[in-house]
Amino acid sequence: MLTDHEQAAEVLLAGLVEVERYVGRAGWDQPARLFALVPTAELLAADPSLAGQLKVTGPDALSSIEQDDFRPGTDLMTALAQIYWPPAVAGCALSTERGFLPAGLEDEIPADPARAAEFVANHAQRQDLRVVAGALRLSDGTIVTHCVARVASNPDDLLVGADMAPALTRAVAWTLQDNEGNS
Repeated sequence: MLTDHEQAAEVLLAGLVEVERYVGRAGWDQPARLFALVPTAELLAADPSLAGQLKVTGPDALSSIEQDDFRPGTDLMTALAQIYWPPAVAGCALSTERGFLPAGLEDEIPADPARAAEFVANHAQRQDLRVVAGALRLSDGTIVTHCVARVASNPDDLLVGADMAPALTRAVAWTLQDNEGNS
């Protein structure tokens, strides 16, 4: 039998897979996109007219609601630090794309962040990755995080891991804490 934490992680993972598929339909070279995650049953109870648009895949299923006004600019972490989700939002997901280099090239990357970004962007071995990081608030106040990712050069494989992008998942989780007025 799964613990509440493990069950929540599975529910979150299913929601992140759904968000990644949705975002992936628009292709690559997209800006960061932010989604509220709300229990589908609660959403349908609040607005029964959505029944034809939402699939209930399980009793704890989540529905994602894109935040169209999210415009993080060039500093994604600062943009996330300005967000506070009310208690009605159970979780959130962030989709972002990044370039990365294969292992073994770390020593060649400049220490200066601007030069490092330029180095990675222009490197012949650069690969593009879409990461969807998410967090889910549990009733006891703990927050579960998870990630899914897809590499552009291998679009049939979806990578999954709780610790795949720790800084990003921490930033997303922070938005679910009681931070209102603390940013």
